[in-house]
Amino acid sequence: MTLIAEYGTILLVLACLFGFFMAWGVGANDVANAMGTSVGSRALTIKQAILIAMVFEFLGAYLAGGSVTQTIRSGIVDPSMISPEQMIFGMLASLLAAGTWLLLASIRGWPVSTTHTIIGAVIGFAAVGVSVDSVKWLGVVPIVSSWVISPFLAGSIAFMIFLSVHKLILDTDDPFANAKRYIPMYMFAVGFIIALMTLTKGLKHVGLHFTDLQSFGLSVLSGLLVTVLGVLLMSRIKDEPSGKSHLHGVERVFAILMIFTACAMAFAHGSNDVANAVGPLAAIVGVLQSGTIHAQSTVPGWVLLVGAVGIVVGLATYGYRVIATIGRHITELTPSRGFAAELAAASTVVAASGIGLPVSTTHTLVGAILGVGMARGIAALNLKVIGTIFTSWVVTLPAGAILSIIYFFIFQGIFG
Repeated sequence: MTLIAEYGTILLVLACLFGFFMAWGVGANDVANAMGTSVGSRALTIKQAILIAMVFEFLGAYLAGGSVTQTIRSGIVDPSMISPEQMIFGMLASLLAAGTWLLLASIRGWPVSTTHTIIGAVIGFAAVGVSVDSVKWLGVVPIVSSWVISPFLAGSIAFMIFLSVHKLILDTDDPFANAKRYIPMYMFAVGFIIALMTLTKGLKHVGLHFTDLQSFGLSVLSGLLVTVLGVLLMSRIKDEPSGKSHLHGVERVFAILMIFTACAMAFAHGSNDVANAVGPLAAIVGVLQSGTIHAQSTVPGWVLLVGAVGIVVGLATYGYRVIATIGRHITELTPSRGFAAELAAASTVVAASGIGLPVSTTHTLVGAILGVGMARGIAALNLKVIGTIFTSWVVTLPAGAILSIIYFFIFQGIFG
């Protein structure tokens, strides 16, 4: 193919740069969904949250990011209707369009969906630059439906978790004693969910394979390990006199628990959202290497690495802005409320990542926070902020599409 022979190296460098730029945007904007509740409930400082997120976002992106990447690549565009040149230009345009929109949104402080952004960009270039028929509209349906299902599911789970916390702990005669009795169950759930996802879906990308029974057993052990570690940490927290300070002691126990849920949410976010950056990049690499488009191909480890590093750099350089706002403006969060939201959101995102369905972490966590807020009544929610967030969600998909169309024709003009 003439294009690859003449511009192959330049196109690969551009693909890596744009992929890194897109991943930077994921870290700068979307990572607030993983850490905002921890900071908003004051369970973690911003510096502590960024440090935890850097580690677990990287691990989630690198170890468990592969299956969702395949869905982004092959589920939206029909490769048989697109030439290799169009695929390269389109994916370059999609990466640059998504990165541009995320940069603008981060500057404005809007917590937008990176999944919306990249899917809108891919649909935009394919529908206008190639053909309306080249878009697999049936493949888009489950993705779009997940944008409705995921916040509703996360909100429902968060609502139930928060009610269980009230029934078992906060609304009892001795909240502190009951906290130490029941919180280990929640700790086991966090350890089990994340370990199961990692073992069944993630580690195959680094050459490790386990049977379902082995994965289940190791996940149980991981849950028990997290439980033991949490109990040891909780044993250092002393009860306080009755009254409001008594509940403050309970919240301190939940603050310990939120360290684990923060790690879980960061891992879940990295595993799901790295696909938004490396999916198009992997598609470009595949075309440049073979000269043809394959519906399915293995994602190279170094491609996942580019996405993982980009997320971490974006988080470290710009993530603090959105982290500082998203956790404090939707509803007032305490460690117990933040825990319920994070565990519900992590469960939803990890499950979706495991079956290869790219849900929006933004929608999932906002849905979970709304669920916690609704458990306290509608007055506990900041409806103005929620309205602004919803508006930014609606604008995101067409913005990604329009930018992608513009960039697509620019690249076609330069290289075509």
